[in-house]
Amino acid sequence: MAKARNILVGLVISGVVVLFFILVGVSLWGLSRQSDFTFMSVGDKVAIIEINGIIESSEDIVRQLRKYGDDNSVPVVVLRINSPGGAVAPSQEIYSQVLKVREEGTYIVVSISSLAASGGYYIACAGDSIVANPGSLTGSIGVIFSFMTFEELMNKVGVQLEVVKSGELKDVGNYSREMTQREREMIQAAIDDTYNQFVMVVSENRNIDIDQVEEIADGSIFTGNQALELGLVDKLGGLEEAIALAGEMAGLGSDPRTIKEIPRKRRFIDYLVEKLAILFNLNVSEQVWPRLEYIYN
Repeated sequence: MAKARNILVGLVISGVVVLFFILVGVSLWGLSRQSDFTFMSVGDKVAIIEINGIIESSEDIVRQLRKYGDDNSVPVVVLRINSPGGAVAPSQEIYSQVLKVREEGTYIVVSISSLAASGGYYIACAGDSIVANPGSLTGSIGVIFSFMTFEELMNKVGVQLEVVKSGELKDVGNYSREMTQREREMIQAAIDDTYNQFVMVVSENRNIDIDQVEEIADGSIFTGNQALELGLVDKLGGLEEAIALAGEMAGLGSDPRTIKEIPRKRRFIDYLVEKLAILFNLNVSEQVWPRLEYIYN
């Protein structure tokens, strides 16, 4: 009787232990599905960070850069870019964080997918090395400020917009009228300053004479082959080649282990809007007011 009881107690304890480990495993799997969690294997590895689509904000990419930059088991990051660029400020914030991570001792290899233009290329310039496919598109060095006006439509419909402002330039970008000459001059001055910042970034990071950069910084795009000849990228290849280069730079060999965050599932409506924007070449933005952009349209 006592022996049977002991066996039963042993089975119960074993079952509890097995159940505990199952629950722990399920919990860890659930955490791994969140964008801020990654299973960390033993030993050094290459972290991959993806920048996809129009650059509207910098928070998520900066967070990942900071996380991997603080991780002693990640000596090198591959920044995989597939973006036409976007708003100026977020592009500059990501660029600055890449430089900071590099200064703290982490290598950064940039891998250009189909497209890394304008703000996407601005960010790429911060890397230790840039790898592009022969048919990738990059460049589009320049700045744009655009907004729609509905003056004629509003006149036809009989709608007027009354504006009371503190200064002549306070409502620049007003959609109900054309810009004045003074407004255009003000915006052009802001564009010129932001453009000069871009040109300087390319010149300093790519070690290209500023006069040479200005010759190609007219918004032109280039294939990976052309970009290599111009000195805008360092090597031709895809993601695998970029990972191999990253591994060699960090002393991990040409076939290093890699980690990356698993993004949260997107809502179908977000996916649909993105695809429609690509189909109709629309710049779908969370913001509706005019702004300076490093973007390839």
